[in-house]
Amino acid sequence: MGKNSRERHKAKRKAAEAAHRRRGAGKSGPDDPSSPFGEPHVPSQRRIAEQIIEQAIHAQHRQETAELARCRALLTTGPGGTTGIQVVNRALLACLLREVERAWRCGWQPAELARMARREHTAQHGRLMVDAIAAQMRGYSRATVDQRWQSQLSALDAQVWWEHDDHYVAARGEREGLDRAAMIAATIEVLHLLATLPQIESVGPMPGTTVSAEASPRADLDQRLITRVRALLAKAESTDFPEEADAFTAKAQELMARHRIDHSLLVARTGERDKPATRRVSIDNPYEAPKTLLLQVVAEANSCRAVWMKRFGFTTVVGFPADLESTELLFTSLLVQATRAMTQAKPGIDRNGRNTTRSFRQSFLTAYASRIGERLSSATEEVDREATASAGAAQLLPVLAARDDAVRAAFERQFPDLTQRATAVSNRAGWASGRAAADQASLHGRQPVAHE
Repeated sequence: MGKNSRERHKAKRKAAEAAHRRRGAGKSGPDDPSSPFGEPHVPSQRRIAEQIIEQAIHAQHRQETAELARCRALLTTGPGGTTGIQVVNRALLACLLREVERAWRCGWQPAELARMARREHTAQHGRLMVDAIAAQMRGYSRATVDQRWQSQLSALDAQVWWEHDDHYVAARGEREGLDRAAMIAATIEVLHLLATLPQIESVGPMPGTTVSAEASPRADLDQRLITRVRALLAKAESTDFPEEADAFTAKAQELMARHRIDHSLLVARTGERDKPATRRVSIDNPYEAPKTLLLQVVAEANSCRAVWMKRFGFTTVVGFPADLESTELLFTSLLVQATRAMTQAKPGIDRNGRNTTRSFRQSFLTAYASRIGERLSSATEEVDREATASAGAAQLLPVLAARDDAVRAAFERQFPDLTQRATAVSNRAGWASGRAAADQASLHGRQPVAHE
């Protein structure tokens, strides 16, 4: 046997011994480069596709442009040719479904996920997110889906419209007018968004759980009262006379404040279990900060606490269910009134000839919110005084104090570390106009907006 042959045999023996030692140590498996028979393990196309997707998400997160482009190209062509394209399609949708479910377990709801996709990227990304939500919902019986979720799904029109999951990427691309490479890029961006969403407070049971009567929205705010309040607010929104708008809005707040007191006394007498809940209200650009301030003062007037989560574009409100309903109803109406008054007011030109529309409107809405807070607090305090006189301070005040304490405790548990940030006011004309509009159209200084 020649020298070269002896060296080859020696190398083979060493390789075999090394493989035997690995198997003896229990290291053989799907990722072991050597099978029990000495054959190399070849990952499946599906596993290769999943690995490339994971690498693409990590590259997106680390902003590694070259690596991200490489992964996108591999996903576009598919591992192994034509059959690999369908494998990639299936793997991408499966990843989307897993990440959607993870987001739900972290407290996110369907409408919030779709909104985040639109907010962070584009409307196309939002539609992609809705499709992923619809696909994930196929695994749940309607009986295990909370009514609030069903309402969101209906509003999103979340439904599976494509014929087969293997063809989803191509079908969505055709609808959007995007080629495969662009669809792959958008899908990776949505996956990265889902993978980086933080844990937030859950505001209801996720699909797949038993929906009990307690989990469903309670009729804390009497439907007849809701109808009356909405009618008053609709009149406030539609009238061209500021004094009428003021009267209608004040009356609506009075009705809701009286209901809060009556309901609190009823719960105290019956011993009914009642506890604070959480609701998230979307706040859209432009002028997010003063809009959030308006929601905050409305929440405080209705015995709720609110915090603005700026990155996500929503405000979390904590309070008892009836008070949350009152807060959202009144905020929605006041925002309509404020927007109408703001657009009717005419900003000027500064001494340098620059358009002051943005600073004017920012200051207008901030002043409006500040003054509305004063008016609502005054109206609520008047109702409280009358109720205390009629029901007796010894009976009513401990009940209201206990409920305030419960809301404060629930709020602080969710948001133990908050910062206060003042909303800047730089346009005196806008401030004066906004305050005047608040005095006339509906019900000082800087008001702090809570941030997480």
